[in-house]
Amino acid sequence: MDIVNFAHGEFLMLGMYTIYWINKLFGIDPLLALPASTLLGALLGVASYYWFIKYLLRGPAIAQLFGTFGLMLFLQYTAMFLFSADYRMIDKGLLVGKSLSVGPFVFDWTKLASGILSLIAFAIVYYFINKTKTGKAIQATALNKEAASYMGIKTERMNAIAWAIGGATVGTAGGLLVNFYYAYPMVGILFVMIAFACVALGGFGSIKGVFFAGLLIGILEMTFPVFGQIIGSDFLGPHFKFTVVYLAYFIIVVVRPQGLFGWKN
Repeated sequence: MDIVNFAHGEFLMLGMYTIYWINKLFGIDPLLALPASTLLGALLGVASYYWFIKYLLRGPAIAQLFGTFGLMLFLQYTAMFLFSADYRMIDKGLLVGKSLSVGPFVFDWTKLASGILSLIAFAIVYYFINKTKTGKAIQATALNKEAASYMGIKTERMNAIAWAIGGATVGTAGGLLVNFYYAYPMVGILFVMIAFACVALGGFGSIKGVFFAGLLIGILEMTFPVFGQIIGSDFLGPHFKFTVVYLAYFIIVVVRPQGLFGWKN
């Protein structure tokens, strides 16, 4: 929708805290509480658009960047004020601490369940955007807002729906992530940078491209630390994995600026 949302990671962070506190205060299993973080993310997306983003869209690009950066800082420090800077992680749940052994391989049940639910969420979003009338209207608005409005599409509503979908998906991601990763006020920064790399690699406007870019980044993150252990190099350790991700991003941008599946324009 022609704007880079630096606060996207903070929506994830709030989704993590939502599931953490529901589990902590009420003892509800984190996976069963997942709709709460999805709903919160959608509401945050819609509220951010109508109260903040739609006014930024009228200004220059630099104002949009600084505006969403300011929103990011506001949400970070609000979370720090409310929850402190402590690292928090879920320690009770149906699948927490359990694993599945298949031959020499051991799979963490929370990560396995999160992966399956992520694929389901991806399939739902992909179908909605590509197969429904509203989804196609969102694509038309993203391609050419003025032309879409001439065709009778309510572009402002489409923008709001797009922000709701973005918020819902990242809220879902946060609700899944907190099952095996720490929640803290600055956690969004790490994942939003990876998300930007995924979008740029996959191509702006391409959900399929982002999916395959995410797989590529995941493979790179897992492969290089293992490769470093095989050759006995400390340089290719776990700390090197993000360097590889951004190196791959740089190469793709140079060779194919529109990304793997992005629009050429």
